[in-house]
Amino acid sequence: MISIVICSREKAISQQLIDNIEKTVGVQFELIVIDNSQNNYSIFEAYNLGIEKSKGEYLCFLHDDIQIHTQNWGKILESIFQNDAKIGLIGVAGTKVKTKMPSAWWDCSDEELQINIIQHFPNKDKEHWKKGFINSNLVDVVIIDGVFMVGRKIDGILFNKELQGFHNYDLNLAFEYLKKNYKIVATNEILLEHFSLGVLNKSWFASTVKIHKLYNKTLPLNLSKIDLKILEFKNGVKFIEGLIKVKMKKEAFYVWLKLIGLKPKSKFHFKLVGDLFK
Repeated sequence: MISIVICSREKAISQQLIDNIEKTVGVQFELIVIDNSQNNYSIFEAYNLGIEKSKGEYLCFLHDDIQIHTQNWGKILESIFQNDAKIGLIGVAGTKVKTKMPSAWWDCSDEELQINIIQHFPNKDKEHWKKGFINSNLVDVVIIDGVFMVGRKIDGILFNKELQGFHNYDLNLAFEYLKKNYKIVATNEILLEHFSLGVLNKSWFASTVKIHKLYNKTLPLNLSKIDLKILEFKNGVKFIEGLIKVKMKKEAFYVWLKLIGLKPKSKFHFKLVGDLFK
């Protein structure tokens, strides 16, 4: 059985989503909705509560603003897990690389991305993002996106209680499965539509700084053949610029120190000094 856990921003999820799950999942399931309408829980706390309540062999964490288009997606997931006991976590979007430098999971080249999702934008038409999956419908990755995460229920794998807020729970879960030596995969056999877009605000930057400190020894992660040093520097620069924009100059300074160690000679260092002290 699949335990479907949803952290709801309303007292209850929409009947439309309930109907969508019932009509498409194709296997026995239980629906666990955590009412977070009063903002009583972080996403980490809400999902841990869902795990505690769950009875299924597999845990499916879904956003409350999606529509799944694939019929019998539950059977697809069960087949993937049953065919490889080392697979611990499945998503529909992910990457083959994650830098030690703080960054969003998608901050890499298109060659590392594996995505199959219909994404909506504010005041803009939706787009069907299709990247990767060149030789297979199932690809090993190191991180998946939190919109759709399905994990094998394993004793000891929970969301980190030291993390708060509503960001980076997907990195958190991926890191926990990797620490237990399970594989993470992305599949293009399940298509869903996502009706909102995440915002990289100050709370996201603060969360990203913290999770990279907590899992410093886990990183970097790389299943590709890219020059990771180049991507590390690129991601470091991008993250520092973002920190400065949200007025987190102290955090930007400490990330910059790591960047200097990575590449002591760069024109960026001179630019950053001006941005930090103006």
